[in-house]
Amino acid sequence: MKKENLTLLETHIKKAKEGKQISFNYLLDTFWNEIYNFQLKRTQNEYEAEDITIQSFSRAFDKINTFKEEYNFKTWLIQISKNIHIDLLRKKNASIQSKTTSNVDESVYKIIDDNPTPEDKLITEQNLDRLLLYIKQLKPHYQQVINLRYFQELSYKEIAEHLNEPINNVKVKLLRARKLLSEIITSAKR
Repeated sequence: MKKENLTLLETHIKKAKEGKQISFNYLLDTFWNEIYNFQLKRTQNEYEAEDITIQSFSRAFDKINTFKEEYNFKTWLIQISKNIHIDLLRKKNASIQSKTTSNVDESVYKIIDDNPTPEDKLITEQNLDRLLLYIKQLKPHYQQVINLRYFQELSYKEIAEHLNEPINNVKVKLLRARKLLSEIITSAKR
C-alpha cells in the first residue's frame, strides 16, 4: 500500500475507533472486495461469501478497539473472516441446528448513524417510482433491509429482531446496500 494511502487508512482506523461513521464506510468500501473475493475462493458460493463478509465486518467493527496499529489491517480482517468461516464449517459438520442468543452489552453495537450519509441523501432525492426500480436491482436481502429501514422506518434493533440477526450485521448490510444503491442511481444518471 502506498504511503499516503497507509496514512489515510491509519487515520480512518483511528476515527473508526472513535465511532465515526464515515470511517466505518471507508473501511468497508476499501476492503469489501478483498474479503469477499477471499471468501468466494474458499466457499465457491456467492451467498455464503457475502454472508461471511458481512459477518467479518460486523465482528471487526465490534472489535475495532482491539486492533493494534503495528499489524496490517487487511490481514486482521482476513483472519477474522477465516475464523468465521471455520466456525461455520464446524457448526455445519456438527449439524447443530439450535439458535443461540447472547446478552451482549448494547454499547458494543454503537456505530454512530445520526447524520445522513451521501448515499442516504441520494436515495431520498430520488423519485419514488424510479427509486423502487433501482431497489429491485439489488439482491433480495439488500432489498429487504432497505425496505425495513426506509419504508417501514424500523430501528436497527427492530430490524435485527425481525431478521433474527445481530444488530451489527444489520448495520453492515445497510451500509453495503446503501453503497450499492448509490452506485446504481449514479450510473443511471449518466
